[in-house]
Amino acid sequence: MLTVTDHDRSSAGLTYVYPVLSRRSGGLSVGINLNPNNRCNWRCIYCQVPNLERGAAPEIDLTLLEEELRFFLRDVLQGDFFQRQNIDQSQQKIQDIALSGNGEPTSSAEFEQVITLIGRIMQDFDLIGEIKLVLITNGSYIQRPHVQKGLQRMSDLNGEVWFKVDSATEKGLKIINNVHRSMESVRTNLDRTCRLCPTWLQTCVFRYQGNEPSADEQTAYLKFLQQLQAQNTPLKGILLYGLARPSQQPEAADLAPLEPTWLEGFADRIRQFSLSVRIST
Repeated sequence: MLTVTDHDRSSAGLTYVYPVLSRRSGGLSVGINLNPNNRCNWRCIYCQVPNLERGAAPEIDLTLLEEELRFFLRDVLQGDFFQRQNIDQSQQKIQDIALSGNGEPTSSAEFEQVITLIGRIMQDFDLIGEIKLVLITNGSYIQRPHVQKGLQRMSDLNGEVWFKVDSATEKGLKIINNVHRSMESVRTNLDRTCRLCPTWLQTCVFRYQGNEPSADEQTAYLKFLQQLQAQNTPLKGILLYGLARPSQQPEAADLAPLEPTWLEGFADRIRQFSLSVRIST
């Protein structure tokens, strides 16, 4: 049975499509996993993917993806999926189709084709304008032309991007995401993304080795938001969330959730920049 604490990518018995009861979406999210090989170019220490390896998405079988998505949408919209899963009636609605999965979705060479395919299926099921099409991304491939074309297409499909920024310092990115990135490149990619498709900045916060995010980390994050505003980046807001599921990475024992009051307090500091903040604990 689906729960908000279990996002098993194989729960539907399909290769690319899986259901999620999402805290942030507030209901059923139809997941699209373009990384069934468990490979990602980042290795976030809170990642729930077991046996994660460095790498990119494999070649996508577009025919199989289309068959699976049509099958699953028919089951949800015309079948008894919600009843079989014993899902509360208040949550018996598709909120979005989300490209997330077991790695970075935009590492797929077929990313633009995937967006076109999903758009065609959404049109056939009369879902355009009724639900969101969401991309959850670390933003590291945004400079690629086929990714940008996919984002432009997403914008036409009532789409939005959730762009991961877990730290606004290079040291923090190294610790949390295991990548070497300059904050200037992160800001450039985020700005470009916001201008291609409506975008939320997504940030995971937690205790690491018993400590909450340091004062320096918090200050750097707020300064990063100031810099975005100074360059008129059209950001929709912040998705601030904590740990809800156990990490499958070696650092798992070093991680612990923050108190809801901490998230609320930090959200209030963000709201001083007149930014919308959504909190998921």
